[in-house]
Amino acid sequence: MAKKGNRIQVILECTEHKATGLPGTSRYITTKNKKNTPDRLEIKKFNPVLKRVTVHKEIK
Repeated sequence: MAKKGNRIQVILECTEHKATGLPGTSRYITTKNKKNTPDRLEIKKFNPVLKRVTVHKEIK
């Protein structure tokens, strides 16, 4: 049975990784409440390629 409500699944992608030119990407999948946070998410998460915490933004 499907979930009901305003909670949707979103993908977070690292913003600093593209500028480095290293292969691969750092992406995380999470959920958010569309009603409470209509804007795009911006969360600090660990990037295993760069081996440090970086800002990850929601992609479409």
